[in-house]
Amino acid sequence: MKFKIALTLAAFAVAGSALAQPPAPTPEMQAARQAMRQACAADMKTLCDGKEGREMMQCMRQSQDKLSAPCKDAMSKMRPAGPPPPAGK
Repeated sequence: MKFKIALTLAAFAVAGSALAQPPAPTPEMQAARQAMRQACAADMKTLCDGKEGREMMQCMRQSQDKLSAPCKDAMSKMRPAGPPPPAGK
């Protein structure tokens, strides 16, 4: 009986850690990120210097009216984080 409980708890732990991992970005998303980094390098340095990761992206979104045209274009090609929109929309 104790073995079954331990086995069940171990299974839940493994399943929980697997669900906690974000999905790997698709090759298309990786390419869009790279293009955005290249197009926005000067804007990032000027507007959001010293910020990284999510903080950098928040800064860039908040500074959207100050971004260069190539940077705005590259950022528009990045899909927002989160679940994909429902089919048919």
